[in-house]
Amino acid sequence: MSNTKPIRIMLTGVGGQGTLTATTLLAKAVLAEGLPVTSGEIHGMAQRGGVVESTVLIGCKSPKIGLGEADVLLGFEPLETMRAMPYLRKDGLVLSSTEFLPPLSVAMGKQENVSIDQVKEVVAQCTGNSFYLPCQSLGLEAGAVQAGNLALLGALTATDAVPVSPQTLAETIKANLPAKIVDVNLKALELGVGALENT
Repeated sequence: MSNTKPIRIMLTGVGGQGTLTATTLLAKAVLAEGLPVTSGEIHGMAQRGGVVESTVLIGCKSPKIGLGEADVLLGFEPLETMRAMPYLRKDGLVLSSTEFLPPLSVAMGKQENVSIDQVKEVVAQCTGNSFYLPCQSLGLEAGAVQAGNLALLGALTATDAVPVSPQTLAETIKANLPAKIVDVNLKALELGVGALENT
């Protein structure tokens, strides 16, 4: 599969949002499409409030993403989207939640939070290719706030940026998540696809 165009995807959020679950599901969906994939956690602890950054690399030789190399940035939390922007290549794709889940530093008053307009401004300096979704609200609509991560993944599969269809992601959810949360996550996926198609 050496003819696969390399695609570097960076995912960022805060602990407790399901960023790592989303990373695993996306990597498994890419594998299900028969493509070579590597995934990993850059740094951060999956504790509530801690920053979590991870990668999914499709058809890449190097297992890491350097500054200015990510083709796609998935931001499960707007402040983390903004912080990760140095990794995005010029004109790369950004999909970000519009709803804040302040990291520990903000919750403890050590740092100011930013507004969604400030986040959009920083993103716009690098790319005009961006979409914003109310992920937590979509998760709640599906039945669980944590399912917001699947809404963002669903939106990604509705773009032509990755060789993964919403159907493949749905099958991956069914095969890899506990039965009791499958329906909620499938609903979130559907809402994410719908939200992107309506932007």
